[in-house]
Amino acid sequence: MFLNYMKEFFVKKTLNNNLSNQNNKVFPKNVQTIGLLIDESNFEQSDSLINELTLYGIALEDIKVVAYIGKFKEKETYLRPTFGKKHINWKGEITEDFLNEFVNSEFDLLLSYYDIENIFLMMITSKSKAKFKVGFSNVDASLNRLMINTELQNYKLFISELFKYLKNIK
Repeated sequence: MFLNYMKEFFVKKTLNNNLSNQNNKVFPKNVQTIGLLIDESNFEQSDSLINELTLYGIALEDIKVVAYIGKFKEKETYLRPTFGKKHINWKGEITEDFLNEFVNSEFDLLLSYYDIENIFLMMITSKSKAKFKVGFSNVDASLNRLMINTELQNYKLFISELFKYLKNIK
């Protein structure tokens, strides 16, 4: 328990350094690629969320999903690339290849689909090379360029608000 607290402390320190060095990129005119970072510990409707994105014209192959599970089990098989606390070390470095690939992909849009401040999810969001980041309003405002004020379970409203705002930004 104490070691988990210490690890979170050091990862948070690295996160704060990342946030102070973060630069905002220009919003892309056409959103074609989306990175979707989901906290599946609190949200179990990931497939429905992905389907909702496709209804707005995003091709399924242009949506790359990574999920976080609070209690990650090595021997369990997950439907999508999934990570846990152990995939980020004490220095805030990612130790899993698929997660490094996700972070280094230059998505047009990163959807940080979690509404509870989880240091490991926040670290992935801050390290992402996405051009535009969107998340929930009750998560640290310095992580995302656009924050939407809805409930986590109301994914249809979140996506409709997202595309309404994106249309106005263009």
